[in-house]
Amino acid sequence: MFNSRVAPALKIAPEDIPATYKRYRIQALMSVFLGYLAYYIVRSNFILSTPYLKAHLELSATQIGLLSSCMLIAYGISKGVMSSLSDKMSPKIFMACGLFMCAVVNIGLGFSSMFWVFVALIICNGVFQGMGVGPSFITIANWFPKSVRGRITAFWNVSHNIGGGIVAPIVGVAFALVGTEHWQMASYIFPACIAILFTVVILVLGKGTPVQEGLPPLDEMIPEERNIIDHTHHALPPEDMTAFQIFYTFVLKNKNAWYVSFVDVFVYMVRFGVISWLPIYLLTVKHFSKEEMSVAFLFFEWAAIPSTLLAGWLTDKVFKGRRMPLAIICMTIIFFCLFGYWQSDSVVMISFFAATVGCLIYVPQFLASVQTMEIVPRFAVGSAVGLRGFLSYILGSSLGTILFGVMVDKFGWHAGFYLLMGGTVCGIIFCLLSHRGALELERNAAKFSKV
Repeated sequence: MFNSRVAPALKIAPEDIPATYKRYRIQALMSVFLGYLAYYIVRSNFILSTPYLKAHLELSATQIGLLSSCMLIAYGISKGVMSSLSDKMSPKIFMACGLFMCAVVNIGLGFSSMFWVFVALIICNGVFQGMGVGPSFITIANWFPKSVRGRITAFWNVSHNIGGGIVAPIVGVAFALVGTEHWQMASYIFPACIAILFTVVILVLGKGTPVQEGLPPLDEMIPEERNIIDHTHHALPPEDMTAFQIFYTFVLKNKNAWYVSFVDVFVYMVRFGVISWLPIYLLTVKHFSKEEMSVAFLFFEWAAIPSTLLAGWLTDKVFKGRRMPLAIICMTIIFFCLFGYWQSDSVVMISFFAATVGCLIYVPQFLASVQTMEIVPRFAVGSAVGLRGFLSYILGSSLGTILFGVMVDKFGWHAGFYLLMGGTVCGIIFCLLSHRGALELERNAAKFSKV
């Protein structure tokens, strides 16, 4: 059922190919957009349930923290493994199965009352959450050319902002219908039912590769899309290689895959370092009121949506498909905004610097994801996404949370900000290395096209 070597659909008549390609392309994009949005509905709902877990199941803050950590760690590991496996699977079925299993786990949470059962189910949710990212990037890489990939990926990328944003209204409506005494039904089962509906949407709208749908591959439809990394000689045809062979050959041995992964590591370090500590820092060091802190937190998160959409357009139109120059510009501005956020005493200026960091930090993260699709063959996109996702969650988020906390405890808040600013500089260095690697691929592709 999952194997990528699914028998191609019946060939579509030549005169119908352009219209069919356009229609299928839109359906494929909407399936991964709505699907990934739904993944966040059955992921972020756990955060909203924590006050009720603490009150009704008498869990301590330590136990709540353990649950959150278990899901993050499981998700980080799964993102690496599952994204690699998705290279050999049917994208829509793989994504739909992952979402359905997340819904099943949430239904289990709705009927659980023992802490260790919660731990097991939360770990399972983290594992199945890792099945959403790889198919999304594989779909975009197979259906959309480089000339529009920045805008398309930017559009897809805001799905997680929307999904995370609509969880509270969904749970709020559920509480209004069933009451607070049925908090598990409102927090887990209602979101799970919505996720099951979105599973059907993925299966109905979703598409395999163009060839599997009876259409020519992307590089035949758009000849300039041909890339040397898709056409170099392999010891084995990609369809005869295992997921591990693809991962080892085209990702582990690919310096560009490592460069872009470490861009993401340091972006995640700064992102988690700011957002995880922003409430404590503003309340205890800058003496913000809770209302002022909440406003600054809101700006940090929601400023990302317009900036991501604009960045996608800029890299396609202004930077001609080169992703890292804009990432370098954003990281440089972030460096100075971190300094302002650290040194300023004005509520307005601190909020401004926090909002600017929030506005810009998601841009290099998003651009790294686009770059990932362009430095490996299409059949290895999931594996490259897996490496980047694993490193960013396991290493990057740990640097921004655990190491930042250790630095603050040992040496004070100044040391924490030195750490974040150093991480920003490292991010810029890896952006430069990644950009140089992309230029090298462009030169090789130009030589290949002349042969």
